[in-house]
Amino acid sequence: MAKNINPDAPINKQGKWAYTWHMMKVNKGCYGLLLPFMILFLIFTVIPVVMSLPMGFTNFNMIQTPKFVGLSNFYTLFLNDDVFLIAVRNTLIFAIFTGPFSYILSFFIAWLINEMHPFLKTLFTFVFYAPSMTTSVYVTWQLILSGDSYGYLNAVMMDIGLFNSPKQFLTDTNYILAVVIIVQLWISMGAGFLAIRAGFQNIDKSMYEAGAIEGIKNRWQELFTITIPSMGPQLLFAAVMQISSSFTVGVVGQNLVGLPSTDYAAHTIMNHATDYGSIRYEMGYASAICFVLFAAMLLANKGVNWLLGKYLD
Repeated sequence: MAKNINPDAPINKQGKWAYTWHMMKVNKGCYGLLLPFMILFLIFTVIPVVMSLPMGFTNFNMIQTPKFVGLSNFYTLFLNDDVFLIAVRNTLIFAIFTGPFSYILSFFIAWLINEMHPFLKTLFTFVFYAPSMTTSVYVTWQLILSGDSYGYLNAVMMDIGLFNSPKQFLTDTNYILAVVIIVQLWISMGAGFLAIRAGFQNIDKSMYEAGAIEGIKNRWQELFTITIPSMGPQLLFAAVMQISSSFTVGVVGQNLVGLPSTDYAAHTIMNHATDYGSIRYEMGYASAICFVLFAAMLLANKGVNWLLGKYLD
């Protein structure tokens, strides 16, 4: 029989592992339900990531035996690859615009939805989440932004006299980056948005009543003194998901403006890795690109943990 362990009592490292093992046995049913997902996650995510890290130090073309080249791939990447520097710039622009802005937008939309009637909550949650799980979104935006007079946006603008001729939104370098950012924002209400919605649902209503007694006078005070501090885990999860999607953005541009885009106007680090890994089959160089991207995401996640860590207590 397992010993009763008081989680509030001070324990050493050995006692901590004993308590962890005790809780795992208590919750073995939950771990059993997680096991199929964890097996697939290990096979298709963890193992490929671990294998790709040392591969970045090799010259590997999928046919010949990998040849160790040390830091040569990284030297070429930062000093001789001009397209990679363009990809870094574009990725940072995407991260700045689609990261914090999309995160704040997800929070406030979830906040507004939380104040609605239950039926409207369900409806609007689906409306904002649906674009993130459908591939037809690219077909829709290609119809809207088509470069001929039959494109919806061009047709409307020409009818009201703002355009004299159709604009090439998907091939003109003056528009490509802005267009991809807008579409990325539109489909960014994914798992992070749902986590924030769940966070609003789980806040104890009695906390708002206690806040009113303590002198909170309006909804803005409630937001910053009760709501946000009560949603630490959900906010952190949403932030991590948003960072991941911002740094690995590439599918949107690839589907809308092609790979590569005109003059690499929407070329990101992820597009660069796809180019070398899936088209040229230079797997060592592609792994080096992914290694740099992984390091950047890890640093960004550490920063977010530091900023939001105070809300996890």
